[in-house]
Amino acid sequence: MTVYAAGALCWREVDGELLLALVHRSRYNDWSWPKGKVDPGETLPQTAVREILEETGLSIKLGQRIHVSNYIMPNGAHKEVHYWAARVSDAVVARSRFKPDDEVAEVRWVTVAEARSLMTYEYDHEVLDKLVAKYREGKLRTKPVIVLRHSTAMLRSDWKGEEVKRPLLPAGEAEAQILAPTLAAFNPKRIYTSPWRRCHQTVEPYAARRGLIIIERSQLSEMGEAKGPQRTRKTIHKIVEDGRPSVLCTHRPALPTILDSLAEFGTESDEILLHQARALKPGEMMVVHLTVLSLSKPRRIAAIEFYEATSPLG
Repeated sequence: MTVYAAGALCWREVDGELLLALVHRSRYNDWSWPKGKVDPGETLPQTAVREILEETGLSIKLGQRIHVSNYIMPNGAHKEVHYWAARVSDAVVARSRFKPDDEVAEVRWVTVAEARSLMTYEYDHEVLDKLVAKYREGKLRTKPVIVLRHSTAMLRSDWKGEEVKRPLLPAGEAEAQILAPTLAAFNPKRIYTSPWRRCHQTVEPYAARRGLIIIERSQLSEMGEAKGPQRTRKTIHKIVEDGRPSVLCTHRPALPTILDSLAEFGTESDEILLHQARALKPGEMMVVHLTVLSLSKPRRIAAIEFYEATSPLG
Protein backbone atom coordinates (compact mmCIF):
# COMPACT_ATOMS: atom_id res chain seq x y z
CA MET A 1 0.00 0.00 0.00
CA THR A 2 1.23 3.48 -0.88
CA VAL A 3 0.10 6.57 1.01
CA TYR A 4 0.18 9.68 -1.21
CA ALA A 5 0.79 13.14 0.21
CA ALA A 6 1.70 16.58 -1.07
CA GLY A 7 3.16 19.77 0.29
CA ALA A 8 5.16 22.85 -0.62
CA LEU A 9 8.39 24.58 0.20
CA CYS A 10 7.08 28.07 0.87
CA TRP A 11 9.82 30.61 0.27
CA ARG A 12 10.42 34.34 0.14
CA GLU A 13 13.32 36.76 0.07
CA VAL A 14 13.92 39.31 2.82
CA ASP A 15 16.84 41.72 2.41
CA GLY A 16 18.30 39.45 -0.24
CA GLU A 17 18.20 36.32 1.94
CA LEU A 18 16.17 33.19 1.22
CA LEU A 19 13.66 32.33 3.97
CA LEU A 20 11.63 29.11 4.21
CA ALA A 21 8.54 28.11 6.19
CA LEU A 22 8.81 25.11 8.51
CA VAL A 23 6.08 23.76 10.79
CA HIS A 24 6.38 22.31 14.28
CA ARG A 25 4.00 19.49 15.20
CA SER A 26 3.57 19.01 18.93
CA ARG A 27 2.19 15.50 18.52
CA TYR A 28 5.48 14.28 17.04
CA ASN A 29 7.73 17.04 18.41
CA ASP A 30 9.24 17.50 14.96
CA TRP A 31 10.07 20.23 12.46
CA SER A 32 9.29 19.56 8.81
CA TRP A 33 7.84 20.91 5.59
CA PRO A 34 4.07 21.54 5.63
CA LYS A 35 2.29 18.68 3.86
CA GLY A 36 -0.61 16.27 4.15
CA LYS A 37 -2.35 13.25 2.71
CA VAL A 38 -4.44 13.31 -0.45
CA ASP A 39 -8.18 13.43 0.18
CA PRO A 40 -10.42 11.22 -2.00
CA GLY A 41 -10.88 12.71 -5.46
CA GLU A 42 -8.09 15.28 -5.09
CA THR A 43 -5.17 15.77 -7.44
CA LEU A 44 -1.72 16.08 -5.89
CA PRO A 45 -1.33 19.79 -6.75
CA GLN A 46 -4.76 20.44 -5.26
CA THR A 47 -3.72 18.65 -2.07
CA ALA A 48 -0.53 20.70 -1.78
CA VAL A 49 -2.41 24.01 -1.96
CA ARG A 50 -5.08 22.88 0.51
CA GLU A 51 -2.60 21.49 3.02
CA ILE A 52 -0.49 24.65 3.01
CA LEU A 53 -3.58 26.73 3.72
CA GLU A 54 -4.68 24.42 6.53
CA GLU A 55 -1.28 24.08 8.18
CA THR A 56 0.18 27.57 7.70
CA GLY A 57 -2.72 29.87 6.85
CA LEU A 58 -0.94 30.82 3.61
CA SER A 59 -2.88 30.97 0.35
CA ILE A 60 -0.36 29.87 -2.28
CA LYS A 61 0.02 29.04 -5.94
CA LEU A 62 2.46 26.35 -6.96
CA GLY A 63 5.71 26.83 -8.77
CA GLN A 64 7.77 23.93 -10.06
CA ARG A 65 7.79 20.48 -8.52
CA ILE A 66 11.03 20.20 -6.54
CA HIS A 67 11.16 16.60 -5.34
CA VAL A 68 9.27 13.40 -4.63
CA SER A 69 10.20 11.75 -1.32
CA ASN A 70 9.71 8.03 -0.75
CA TYR A 71 10.07 6.37 2.64
CA ILE A 72 8.61 3.69 4.88
CA MET A 73 6.29 4.82 7.67
CA PRO A 74 6.48 3.35 11.21
CA ASN A 75 3.48 1.14 10.40
CA GLY A 76 5.37 -0.34 7.43
CA ALA A 77 3.39 1.45 4.70
CA HIS A 78 5.18 3.15 1.82
CA LYS A 79 4.70 6.92 1.65
CA GLU A 80 5.21 9.09 -1.42
CA VAL A 81 5.28 12.86 -0.86
CA HIS A 82 5.32 15.37 -3.71
CA TYR A 83 6.78 18.83 -3.00
CA TRP A 84 6.43 22.00 -5.04
CA ALA A 85 8.11 25.36 -4.61
CA ALA A 86 5.74 28.19 -3.70
CA ARG A 87 6.85 31.81 -3.57
CA VAL A 88 5.02 33.73 -0.85
CA SER A 89 4.66 37.50 -1.09
CA ASP A 90 4.65 39.87 1.89
CA ALA A 91 0.94 40.49 1.25
CA VAL A 92 0.15 36.76 1.51
CA VAL A 93 2.13 36.53 4.76
CA ALA A 94 0.20 39.52 6.14
CA ARG A 95 -3.12 37.86 5.25
CA SER A 96 -2.26 34.58 6.98
CA ARG A 97 -4.74 33.64 9.70
CA PHE A 98 -2.67 30.85 11.20
CA LYS A 99 -3.69 29.77 14.71
CA PRO A 100 -1.82 27.06 16.63
CA ASP A 101 -3.78 23.85 17.08
CA ASP A 102 -3.28 20.18 17.89
CA GLU A 103 -1.90 19.55 14.40
CA VAL A 104 0.54 22.45 13.95
CA ALA A 105 1.87 24.35 16.96
CA GLU A 106 4.07 26.86 15.11
CA VAL A 107 4.99 28.15 11.66
CA ARG A 108 8.47 29.64 11.55
CA TRP A 109 10.28 31.46 8.74
CA VAL A 110 13.93 30.45 8.86
CA THR A 111 17.14 30.82 6.86
CA VAL A 112 18.62 27.88 4.98
CA ALA A 113 21.14 27.29 7.77
CA GLU A 114 18.42 27.41 10.42
CA ALA A 115 16.30 24.99 8.39
CA ARG A 116 19.16 22.48 8.25
CA SER A 117 19.55 22.74 12.02
CA LEU A 118 15.85 22.45 12.82
CA MET A 119 14.61 19.75 10.45
CA THR A 120 13.99 16.43 12.16
CA TYR A 121 14.07 14.06 9.19
CA GLU A 122 17.01 13.34 6.90
CA TYR A 123 14.83 13.05 3.80
CA ASP A 124 13.71 16.66 4.29
CA HIS A 125 17.31 17.79 3.79
CA GLU A 126 17.33 16.32 0.28
CA VAL A 127 14.30 18.42 -0.60
CA LEU A 128 16.01 21.52 0.78
CA ASP A 129 19.18 20.85 -1.23
CA LYS A 130 17.21 20.74 -4.48
CA LEU A 131 15.38 23.98 -3.71
CA VAL A 132 18.61 25.79 -2.81
CA ALA A 133 20.22 24.58 -6.04
CA LYS A 134 17.35 26.05 -8.07
CA TYR A 135 17.65 29.32 -6.13
CA ARG A 136 21.38 29.61 -6.79
CA GLU A 137 20.82 28.94 -10.49
CA GLY A 138 18.28 31.77 -10.62
CA LYS A 139 15.57 29.28 -11.61
CA LEU A 140 13.37 29.27 -8.51
CA ARG A 141 11.07 32.21 -9.24
CA THR A 142 8.96 31.20 -12.23
CA LYS A 143 5.66 31.72 -14.03
CA PRO A 144 3.85 28.86 -15.80
CA VAL A 145 2.73 28.45 -19.37
CA ILE A 146 0.42 25.43 -19.47
CA VAL A 147 -0.21 23.54 -22.71
CA LEU A 148 -3.47 21.60 -22.50
CA ARG A 149 -4.85 19.19 -25.07
CA HIS A 150 -8.65 19.31 -25.12
CA SER A 151 -10.49 16.57 -23.23
CA THR A 152 -12.03 13.48 -24.80
CA ALA A 153 -14.33 14.50 -27.66
CA MET A 154 -16.87 12.71 -29.78
CA LEU A 155 -15.23 10.70 -32.56
CA ARG A 156 -15.06 12.39 -35.94
CA SER A 157 -16.82 9.38 -37.47
CA ASP A 158 -19.75 9.76 -35.06
CA TRP A 159 -20.21 13.50 -35.57
CA LYS A 160 -22.32 14.70 -38.51
CA GLY A 161 -22.05 18.45 -37.94
CA GLU A 162 -19.32 21.03 -38.55
CA GLU A 163 -15.90 19.97 -37.28
CA VAL A 164 -15.46 23.18 -35.34
CA LYS A 165 -18.59 22.33 -33.33
CA ARG A 166 -17.68 18.73 -32.45
CA PRO A 167 -18.25 18.50 -28.65
CA LEU A 168 -16.75 16.69 -25.71
CA LEU A 169 -18.15 13.35 -24.66
CA PRO A 170 -19.52 13.05 -21.10
CA ALA A 171 -16.15 11.49 -20.17
CA GLY A 172 -14.43 14.59 -21.57
CA GLU A 173 -16.69 16.86 -19.56
CA ALA A 174 -15.72 14.91 -16.44
CA GLU A 175 -12.04 15.31 -17.34
CA ALA A 176 -12.52 19.06 -17.67
CA GLN A 177 -13.97 19.16 -14.15
CA ILE A 178 -10.95 17.24 -12.78
CA LEU A 179 -8.59 19.60 -14.62
CA ALA A 180 -10.08 22.73 -13.06
CA PRO A 181 -8.64 22.35 -9.52
CA THR A 182 -5.29 21.18 -10.91
CA LEU A 183 -5.10 24.30 -13.08
CA ALA A 184 -6.19 26.40 -10.10
CA ALA A 185 -3.20 25.16 -8.10
CA PHE A 186 -0.92 26.90 -10.62
CA ASN A 187 -3.27 29.90 -10.89
CA PRO A 188 -3.01 30.85 -14.57
CA LYS A 189 -4.38 34.37 -15.02
CA ARG A 190 -4.92 34.17 -18.77
CA ILE A 191 -6.91 31.48 -20.60
CA TYR A 192 -6.18 31.09 -24.31
CA THR A 193 -8.01 28.53 -26.42
CA SER A 194 -8.75 27.42 -29.92
CA PRO A 195 -12.23 28.71 -30.80
CA TRP A 196 -13.35 25.16 -31.61
CA ARG A 197 -16.05 23.88 -29.29
CA ARG A 198 -14.19 20.98 -27.67
CA CYS A 199 -11.31 23.22 -26.59
CA HIS A 200 -13.65 25.89 -25.28
CA GLN A 201 -15.58 23.30 -23.25
CA THR A 202 -12.33 22.00 -21.73
CA VAL A 203 -11.38 25.33 -20.13
CA GLU A 204 -14.88 26.47 -19.19
CA PRO A 205 -14.87 24.86 -15.69
CA TYR A 206 -11.60 26.58 -14.77
CA ALA A 207 -12.75 29.92 -16.21
CA ALA A 208 -15.95 29.70 -14.17
CA ARG A 209 -14.02 28.76 -11.03
CA ARG A 210 -11.71 31.79 -11.34
CA GLY A 211 -14.12 34.24 -12.95
CA LEU A 212 -11.80 34.71 -15.94
CA ILE A 213 -12.62 35.49 -19.55
CA ILE A 214 -11.68 32.97 -22.23
CA ILE A 215 -9.49 34.42 -24.98
CA GLU A 216 -9.96 32.72 -28.34
CA ARG A 217 -7.03 32.46 -30.73
CA SER A 218 -7.60 30.91 -34.16
CA GLN A 219 -3.85 30.20 -34.33
CA LEU A 220 -4.37 27.47 -31.71
CA SER A 221 -6.92 25.59 -33.82
CA GLU A 222 -6.10 22.75 -36.20
CA MET A 223 -7.00 24.81 -39.23
CA GLY A 224 -5.30 27.97 -37.98
CA GLU A 225 -2.00 26.18 -37.33
CA ALA A 226 -2.16 24.31 -40.66
CA LYS A 227 -2.73 27.50 -42.65
CA GLY A 228 -0.19 29.62 -40.80
CA PRO A 229 2.31 27.89 -38.49
CA GLN A 230 4.36 31.09 -38.33
CA ARG A 231 1.36 32.91 -36.88
CA THR A 232 1.00 30.13 -34.30
CA ARG A 233 4.68 30.53 -33.38
CA LYS A 234 4.19 34.28 -33.02
CA THR A 235 1.20 33.70 -30.73
CA ILE A 236 3.23 31.41 -28.45
CA HIS A 237 6.08 33.91 -28.30
CA LYS A 238 3.66 36.66 -27.28
CA ILE A 239 2.18 34.50 -24.53
CA VAL A 240 5.64 33.66 -23.17
CA GLU A 241 6.96 37.20 -23.39
CA ASP A 242 3.81 38.60 -21.75
CA GLY A 243 5.01 36.90 -18.57
CA ARG A 244 1.65 36.27 -16.95
CA PRO A 245 0.73 32.70 -15.86
CA SER A 246 -1.26 31.28 -18.76
CA VAL A 247 -2.98 28.17 -20.01
CA LEU A 248 -3.56 27.47 -23.68
CA CYS A 249 -5.90 24.75 -24.92
CA THR A 250 -5.27 23.27 -28.32
CA HIS A 251 -5.46 20.19 -30.59
CA ARG A 252 -2.99 17.37 -31.22
CA PRO A 253 -2.14 18.45 -34.82
CA ALA A 254 -1.12 21.91 -33.56
CA LEU A 255 1.14 20.59 -30.79
CA PRO A 256 4.39 20.22 -32.80
CA THR A 257 4.45 23.90 -33.79
CA ILE A 258 3.52 25.05 -30.28
CA LEU A 259 6.14 22.84 -28.63
CA ASP A 260 8.87 23.80 -31.11
CA SER A 261 8.13 27.43 -30.28
CA LEU A 262 8.49 26.77 -26.54
CA ALA A 263 11.72 24.84 -27.16
CA GLU A 264 13.35 28.11 -28.23
CA PHE A 265 13.29 29.13 -24.55
CA GLY A 266 15.00 25.98 -23.27
CA THR A 267 17.96 23.63 -23.51
CA GLU A 268 18.43 20.45 -25.52
CA SER A 269 17.15 18.38 -22.56
CA ASP A 270 14.06 20.61 -22.39
CA GLU A 271 13.55 20.03 -26.11
CA ILE A 272 13.51 16.26 -25.51
CA LEU A 273 10.76 16.61 -22.90
CA LEU A 274 8.81 18.97 -25.11
CA HIS A 275 9.05 16.49 -27.96
CA GLN A 276 7.43 13.88 -25.70
CA ALA A 277 4.48 16.24 -25.24
CA ARG A 278 3.54 15.74 -28.88
CA ALA A 279 1.89 12.55 -27.59
CA LEU A 280 -0.29 14.33 -25.01
CA LYS A 281 -3.54 12.41 -24.62
CA PRO A 282 -6.94 14.10 -24.42
CA GLY A 283 -7.19 16.01 -21.15
CA GLU A 284 -3.45 15.85 -20.42
CA MET A 285 -1.46 18.99 -19.79
CA MET A 286 2.15 20.06 -19.66
CA VAL A 287 3.23 22.80 -17.25
CA VAL A 288 6.26 24.73 -18.50
CA HIS A 289 7.78 26.82 -15.71
CA LEU A 290 9.65 29.80 -17.13
CA THR A 291 11.93 32.12 -15.19
CA VAL A 292 10.67 35.62 -14.51
CA LEU A 293 11.80 38.17 -17.08
CA SER A 294 14.34 40.74 -15.90
CA LEU A 295 16.40 43.49 -17.54
CA SER A 296 19.50 41.30 -17.50
CA LYS A 297 18.02 37.85 -18.20
CA PRO A 298 15.45 36.64 -20.75
CA ARG A 299 12.77 34.13 -19.84
CA ARG A 300 14.09 30.57 -19.84
CA ILE A 301 12.55 27.17 -19.06
CA ALA A 302 13.27 26.10 -15.47
CA ALA A 303 11.18 22.91 -15.30
CA ILE A 304 8.57 20.88 -17.19
CA GLU A 305 5.84 18.71 -15.65
CA PHE A 306 3.02 16.54 -16.98
CA TYR A 307 -0.44 15.94 -15.50
CA GLU A 308 -3.34 13.70 -16.48
CA ALA A 309 -7.05 14.42 -16.19
CA THR A 310 -8.13 10.79 -15.97
CA SER A 311 -6.67 10.04 -12.52
CA PRO A 312 -6.79 12.28 -9.43
CA LEU A 313 -3.22 11.24 -8.59
CA GLY A 314 -2.10 12.26 -12.08
